[in-house]
Amino acid sequence: MKISRRTSTLAVCLMTNTLVCVMALPSGRADELRGMLAINEDNSHFFGYKKPEEMNVRGLQAWVDQYAEGAVTHLFLCPNAMRASFRSKSRDAIWDPYNGKTPDHPWPRNAKGLHDAGIDPYKVWIARCRQKKISPWLSMRMNDVHNTEDRDNFQHATFWRKNIHLWREPNHEHGSGLNYAYAEVRAYQMAFVRELLERYDPDGLELDWMRFPNHLTPGKARQERGFLTEFVREVRSLTNAWSKKRGHRILLGVRAPALPDAGAGTGMDAVAWAREGLIDLIVATPFYFSTDFDIPFELWRDRLQDTPEPVAVIGGVDSTARPWISGTPVGNTMETLRGFAASSYHRGSHGVYLFNWMDDTQWPVPTTDYKRLLRDGVGADVAAQGTRRYPVCFHDTVPEGASRNEQLPADARRGKTFRIHIGPKPKSGKAWAIAGFAQRDGLSEARFQARLNGQRLLAVEDLAATKELGGASARAVRFVCPLDALQSGYNELHLIQTAGSTDQQIVWFELRVEPSH
Repeated sequence: MKISRRTSTLAVCLMTNTLVCVMALPSGRADELRGMLAINEDNSHFFGYKKPEEMNVRGLQAWVDQYAEGAVTHLFLCPNAMRASFRSKSRDAIWDPYNGKTPDHPWPRNAKGLHDAGIDPYKVWIARCRQKKISPWLSMRMNDVHNTEDRDNFQHATFWRKNIHLWREPNHEHGSGLNYAYAEVRAYQMAFVRELLERYDPDGLELDWMRFPNHLTPGKARQERGFLTEFVREVRSLTNAWSKKRGHRILLGVRAPALPDAGAGTGMDAVAWAREGLIDLIVATPFYFSTDFDIPFELWRDRLQDTPEPVAVIGGVDSTARPWISGTPVGNTMETLRGFAASSYHRGSHGVYLFNWMDDTQWPVPTTDYKRLLRDGVGADVAAQGTRRYPVCFHDTVPEGASRNEQLPADARRGKTFRIHIGPKPKSGKAWAIAGFAQRDGLSEARFQARLNGQRLLAVEDLAATKELGGASARAVRFVCPLDALQSGYNELHLIQTAGSTDQQIVWFELRVEPSH
């Protein structure tokens, strides 16, 4: 695995990949989720990035303290992948030997150091969160398959190694996730759910179905989705029972595909779960390949209007932006984060959930930006005060055979019209359309023309640097966008090559808005 890397006013806390957006909610069970700024701390990051001398109660508390007194409202603490980062009774601990070999890696060494000292990091974190008025959740990864191409990797669970017949694809050369169509798999995973609820006292439990998003027999996800619904139903009954024992509600959330109508076809049918009253929170999110800058929150709201209780829908933002499934990615920036938020709030969301945005990593943003983000958040008002970027990406988790809405790459000679949602129309400032092109013969001599909502744009200049553009852009051209040509919501931009002996390829496209100060 790659070791990854309250709000003074409501407006400040309302905004911040894997970013979360929460719809305006009526009063009810999910009302406490209004205005979330959530950060997901994965199962390995603290142990892999901190020093051995920080493996104590003071070090654990200091990690929580950096998120206090600022914009962060929720911390989602992930205790597992295949193995657990604590001494579990139902599965291997991350430091347990395999074939007699003790894992030689900071993650298992540091996690074991805490255990040997009698310290449970998740108990310490949950208690410290409450002291600092941050809501603590646990986030369980439901089918993590990091590094399965390496069968001897220390991260793999004994259950997975010994039960190849229970894999989704038992003969896959790179390994496979477990198949929830088997009762044995559901029982194994449910045992860990029970253990988490018995051992810890969180405000909520999240079932992370998107790490990784394949859980049923290949080609049969729609037919077999009832197995996942049955699983969620049982978890709900457990959280209800433990809510009574703990004396407070324990909410249940899920991470699920960004498109509401993709759930049934992938087996992760969050709409059906919400309509049955099984869940309180949906994190609508991509899997990993790219942040989805076009999550239809208005469609989510339509699909969930008849739920027994209000359900919060929030959009997850990962650390990268990628123009198409195999295109070269780039890291998100504060500008792309603001763009995502401005668009999402306009469509009905009021919060953010950051996945793979963790401290000490310098990824995807430098530490100075990260600290500012924790302090100020990226609420609608905050986003409007800074430069916003709206890149063209795609939906990375859809049913088999469904469209990902990949608009790139595109043949520049034939031309292409791109649809980009920007949220509210800017009232002042400057705006540009920016196109990135692949390295090809004749690229420097090629000329291009663009239109915004039917109005022709003027090319200003080539961008001096392309490092923030994906698709391995070798050249980038920007066009001035008159503000009166922009419109709230979707905008259509047409780009075509008008001169040059060689056909060129568009590999990146974005709208960029810079406010007046």
